[in-house]
Amino acid sequence: MSLCQDELKFGHEMRQHFSFAPGYRNLNHGSFGASPTVIRNRANELREECEATPCPFIKYRFPQLLDDSRAAMSSFLGVPESTIVFVPNATTGVNTVLRNIVWNSDGRDEILQLDVIYGACAKTAQYVCEASGNKVRTRQSSRLEGNHPRIAIFDTIASNPRLRLPFAELTAVCRAEEVLSLIDGAHGIGQIDLNLSKLDPDFLVSNCHKWLFTPRSCAVFYVPERNQTMIRSILPTSHGFIARSQGSSCVKATDFVSNFDFVGTTDSVSFLTVPEAIQWRQTVCGGEDKIRQYCIQLSRKGGQRVAEILGTKVLGNVSHSLTECCMVNILLPLTKPTSGDESMIRTAGAPSITVTDWMQQTMIRRFKTFMPVFPFQGSWWVRLSGQIYLEESDFEWAGWTLKDLCETLLDEEN
Repeated sequence: MSLCQDELKFGHEMRQHFSFAPGYRNLNHGSFGASPTVIRNRANELREECEATPCPFIKYRFPQLLDDSRAAMSSFLGVPESTIVFVPNATTGVNTVLRNIVWNSDGRDEILQLDVIYGACAKTAQYVCEASGNKVRTRQSSRLEGNHPRIAIFDTIASNPRLRLPFAELTAVCRAEEVLSLIDGAHGIGQIDLNLSKLDPDFLVSNCHKWLFTPRSCAVFYVPERNQTMIRSILPTSHGFIARSQGSSCVKATDFVSNFDFVGTTDSVSFLTVPEAIQWRQTVCGGEDKIRQYCIQLSRKGGQRVAEILGTKVLGNVSHSLTECCMVNILLPLTKPTSGDESMIRTAGAPSITVTDWMQQTMIRRFKTFMPVFPFQGSWWVRLSGQIYLEESDFEWAGWTLKDLCETLLDEEN
């Protein structure tokens, strides 16, 4: 599986390692990821081993392999093994944190969040507020009114629009203000450098199945030892839970880790592929720096070319601090409203449909691709992902495809 450095070549040659359908252009790696065949084969081998000897594998072999994955991830992120566990996805990690916090009874506790928070995490915060009997509220600013900001949720890289946030600076502010920091790093690991020992957040969760190349679904959940007493239960509560009546407050790191070891008969084999994914990126791709440099430059150059074809612009800033990642947002040349009744598309003989659904369904049907289309601040945008199996020609193609779709949308409405 190893290649010499001068043999490495990112772009279409890398497609051989993935399982895309002939002619399908995967320009949306960011949503659900894609895993190299050899890593998925490893997962399938482990599933076959489990089927061959179910009880020995689940009770004894799985925990050993899970410890191997935790060790590989702790080395990758530069933190102790005692602080690393795995959950299915970033949303599960956010739920785990928010549902474990004990809120004060005076009704002044607050969850701070940005307006670009991921939709499912925003819904989670709403649910927690409701389930607490309004002991906690969601806000974007706080203390001037005498309230108590308890925890702040923010992304490494927001989903829509795709923007790299100043998460290190936000973490430092939270620390100074004695507010817990919960980093939704769904688009973090494998895309940007995450030195957790230096960053030192209170909680962080990051999907491995997006940019690290593990099969779905797998996310690393980091909780420093100082906060592990807060995480009393996983979702769902399983055999690792120790009730306070049994004389434990989940103080020991081993208690925290064992809480996440076995979560019923869910398929958690993807957790066990982390060592293979990290090794594949090193041996086949040449390491994290090479992957990151290629994908960031590809998304930056490719996004600019798409904007030129469309006659629009890329969402970013002069310093490129917002775009220092592997995804890019391009403005679409659409004047269609983004909300209200007029935002719907009405064509003869068909029910009304949103711009998002019309664009995405049409590109799937006509062009064998998928590019997320979404509204933001009154305009329509598209998000593209740079990845090692793509080239600038794919972005060129995407630009002309989007131009065709925008012109077709205008014709159909008229």
